[in-house]
Formats: sequence, C-alpha cells, structure tokens
Amino acid sequence: MSQTPGGPDEPEEPENPFKGTPFEAFFGGFPIGGVGGGPGGMPDLSQIFGQIQSLLQPYDGPLNWDVAMDLARKVAASTPDPTPSQKQKDAVADAIQLADHWLEDTTSFPAGVKSATAWSKAEWLVNTVDAWKPLIEPVAASTAAAMSGQLPEDMKAQMGPMIGFVGKAMGALYANQAGTGLGHLAGEVISVSDIGIPLAEAGQAALLPVNVEPFAEGLGVSTDDVLLYLALREAAHQRLFAGVPWLRDHVVTAVTDYAQGVELNMEAMQQRIEEQMRGLDLSAMQDPSQLQNLFEEGMFEVPDSQVQKAALERLEIVLALVEGWVDEVVALATAEKMPVAGQLQEAVRRRRAAGGPAEQTFATLVGLELRPRRLRDAAALWGSLRTRQGIEARDGVWMSPALLPTSADLDDPLGFREGAEAPDVESIDFDAELKKLLGGESEE
Repeated sequence: MSQTPGGPDEPEEPENPFKGTPFEAFFGGFPIGGVGGGPGGMPDLSQIFGQIQSLLQPYDGPLNWDVAMDLARKVAASTPDPTPSQKQKDAVADAIQLADHWLEDTTSFPAGVKSATAWSKAEWLVNTVDAWKPLIEPVAASTAAAMSGQLPEDMKAQMGPMIGFVGKAMGALYANQAGTGLGHLAGEVISVSDIGIPLAEAGQAALLPVNVEPFAEGLGVSTDDVLLYLALREAAHQRLFAGVPWLRDHVVTAVTDYAQGVELNMEAMQQRIEEQMRGLDLSAMQDPSQLQNLFEEGMFEVPDSQVQKAALERLEIVLALVEGWVDEVVALATAEKMPVAGQLQEAVRRRRAAGGPAEQTFATLVGLELRPRRLRDAAALWGSLRTRQGIEARDGVWMSPALLPTSADLDDPLGFREGAEAPDVESIDFDAELKKLLGGESEE
C-alpha cells in the first residue's frame, strides 16, 4: 500500500534543482521513479534522458547537424522529389546563359555564373548546408551560453558535470528547429539565391524544377517564360555577390551581431513555459515528437534585446537592398524583351508578401522577418538612382557598406542622393575602387 506523500515516515522530497529557471515547470512535472511528480519534486533525470535521447546524441559544435540534416531530408521527402532529368538540366543551363546575355547592358558587374544546373530538393539540402551553418550556429551557441550563464550558482553546484546538459539540450532544440525549417524550405525554394543570398559555392547557379512548376501554375504564362524570368533573377543575384566581395560576410556578420546580443529574461521565460505546460498530460510525453512540438511552439523562445533589434534591422535592410537591386536590374533587362515580365515580377512579390521562404525560414532559424514593403522601396530607390545618375552610379553604391542606403532612405526611396552629383567616373580614385569592386585592378 502506498504511503501518503509527506507522511511522518516518508523522507522529505529533495528540491527540484531546476527551481527558479525556465526548466522548473517542464522538468518538475515529470514522473519520479514511476510515480507522478510535481513542481516541487526531484525529477528522475535518467528517465528524462531516456525520453529525449534521440535529441541528445553526442556531437561537436553548437548543434547536431547530423540530426538536423536527417530531419530535413525526411521533411523534404514527405512530398515527391524526382531527380531532374538531363533535359531539365539543359533547359536551366540554357536559360541562365540567355539571362546573363540579357543582363550585360543592365549592370556594371560582370557575369558571376560559372556553372548552372537543375537540382532536386535533396540536392539543394546537401549543397547549401555549409552556407547555413555560419548563419544558424551563432544564434544557437549564444542562446545556449546565455541560458547556461543564467543558472543559479547553487544549481550549478548540484548539477556538477551535468551542467553541460543545458547547452546540449538547447543545441538539440536548434537542431530540430533547423532541420524542420530547412526541410520545409527545400519544398519551397525556386533557386539557389531565392532567400536573397547565394547558398551554394560561388558561381554555382541552380533552379529547382520540382518547385518551379507549382509556382508557374495558374499564372497563364508559358513555362519557358517562367524559367527564363527565374533564371534572370538567379543570374542577377550571382552577379551582385560576385561583384561585391564583402556582401556575403556582411550578411553573416549581421547575424553574428544578432547572436552576440542574446539577453535572457528568466522571469518572462519561466512564465511563458508555465503557461504552455499548464494542463499538459506529461504521461503522454514518451514520444520525443511531443517534446519537439512544444519546442516548435516557442517554449524557449528568447525575446530580442535592443542590440539584437539593431542587428536585425541592418540585416533586414541589406537583404531588402539585394532583392530590390535584383528586381530593378531584371525589370530593366526585360522591359523591351518580355511582355509578361511585369506579371511575373508581381507574382514573385506576392509570393514574398504571403510569407514565402525568406520570411518563414529566417523567422524560424535566425529570428528575422523580411518586410515585403522594404523590397518594393529598395527597388524604387535603385531605379530612381539609375534614372537620375546612371547604371555606374547605382552600382557604385555597393563599393562600401558605408555607402548603402539606410532605413530612412528606404522611407523616401525617390529622394536617395537627391541633389547629389553623380560620381565623376573619370576620377582616378573612384575608377580604381570601382575596378576592384568589379573583379580586378587595372594593370600597370
């Protein structure tokens, strides 16, 4: 016969070592030795480890990329993913080649494409994972470090060597979050540069026919026109990132600055977790997927600090400027050659406004939500500058991060550099810097 908890013959229950942290409500509710536990009880840590062991396999770095990629492949494979045929690969390569020819007179930057092909979703995952790591890992590492650093000293002493559990747990959460996000993204992206930055090796252009087809449905535009328009966007992205060597690192640095600004409000996190745990049947938590659902709902979501908000604004602006520049260049290239270009441009913009790949994935993995309004403003800014001062002046703004338009400039896109004279392209200093930017210095 069981004894009444708290009876005179029963030893006093040890205090939950997670008390006072965001983990108190979560771990305090797990069963203790097969008997239901409560918020004040000592959790059976061995049982907890057993329930989430699939999330905590040994790994190096801030998150387990093996787990993340395995999950990403499973998510991507939940819908058909045929390997592109040779005909599709040839069609993409031909479209990219024609696109680069059309872009020759629209920008000062030389062609950046070295090879072009068609990819499946699985191939996109394999070929872009290395580019995702520097974007995702800083946020995961800083959040785990901040979480561990907030644990009370007496709790650290009680946990001893198990203190590493907190960091590994956060890494496991990010691995599942990253895997789920990338898997869904693989089912949406149209090209290598679809999120605003090229994710493959420099010069590698690729389109995903499996995702291009759903995008083209219902547009009333021929498949050839859709493919060429998307190839123009891909080739324009490649030109910009090849011609502006600092741009990729600039984006990564903004993400790193965001990660380093992580600040934890333990009281707010504790309250949020308690609200999510209220009424939850913990006896049904044997399946790790149930834990994953809680994590994906933002159980351990960290509110942005002021430092992070500033970094996110910088990142948001530069990505909007990239997309706006591509929009402007492609519009210029198609103005007299593709009557349906305006319709396709609007379809791309609506896709973003409806919460497309860039918005959803950055919001999930980095914490950034792109504002579609900024993309339109950026395109208007670049177009206005080109109309007033010419193509070289427009592209010359990319010479340095210090010259890029600000958020205030995007609020008044038609007024950017209004009244300023176009740069003197005959100037030796400007000419030398522009040549460096465009891929090589002049020979002596």
